[in-house]
Amino acid sequence: MLVNTQKIVSISEANQNFSKIAKIVDQDKSVIIMKNNKPKYVLLDFEEFSKEAASEEDKLDNMEAFKELAK
Repeated sequence: MLVNTQKIVSISEANQNFSKIAKIVDQDKSVIIMKNNKPKYVLLDFEEFSKEAASEEDKLDNMEAFKELAK
């Protein structure tokens, strides 16, 4: 997986300048927030989050269907 380094910020930067981080999310749909030099959090555009959640629900629905078929 390729990671855009423009989308990685420290937790202190996110804390001190949240509006800047929000603008990055508006533009790029997500930001990775580092804590102690390790990826710790992801700030995600709500529409992107909704798409991901719907995709996960579809996967779960498909799993349930496969389990029923396997019986």
